[in-house]
Amino acid sequence: MEIWAKFLILFLGAYLLGSIPMSFLVAKARGVDLRKQGSQQVGGGNVWRTTSRTLGILVGIYDLSKGVVIAVCAWQWGLEPGLQFLAAIGAIIGHNWPVFLRFHGGRGIATTLGLTIFMPIINRGDITFWPLIACGAVGIGSLIYFRRTPVPVLLALIAMPIASTVVKEPWLMILGYVGILVVAVIKRLTAQASTEKPKTGMAQVLFNRFFHDRDVADRAAWVHRKAADK
Repeated sequence: MEIWAKFLILFLGAYLLGSIPMSFLVAKARGVDLRKQGSQQVGGGNVWRTTSRTLGILVGIYDLSKGVVIAVCAWQWGLEPGLQFLAAIGAIIGHNWPVFLRFHGGRGIATTLGLTIFMPIINRGDITFWPLIACGAVGIGSLIYFRRTPVPVLLALIAMPIASTVVKEPWLMILGYVGILVVAVIKRLTAQASTEKPKTGMAQVLFNRFFHDRDVADRAAWVHRKAADK
């Protein structure tokens, strides 16, 4: 089978795997619709806040493994690391825009983290841990400073392609890290909005989405929106 045919099969499989909304199904079994509760994101973090920490952790582990499964399959099929990485990004896209939930998904951070951690392990000697190290250092350092996750997550994602470029990893790996950043930014800017009429202009809303990952700067006001808005 041609290498690009393998890639397309794996990318489509990754998207479908990523689209399986385990967090939504687990929460629904507890009588909670994640699309209408908390942050309204379909992910482990919202399960943690609206159901239980144990379920949130279990769902987080599942989300973390989505991209890893595809990367391992791609490795076994003989694809080079860059193509493994790009194919597995399909799982992040599926998590963010799941076909089974009318494209209302989460943020894909756990899936991104799992893929970033395990790619150097799967391909020992071919790619480095430096993008992961840069991601962790920048993310943790900025989290201590900002005390909120949206900006640190954005800075950590920006650090990965920079680190990959500095250590001269294969260009497909660099492209993969850029792709992850682009996917994250698009998800933020096109996130599901509150049904409440915006109190600011669209420029301010987009600014808030980009830097705060929500329509307003106040996290408490966003998470605890009144039921009528949900």
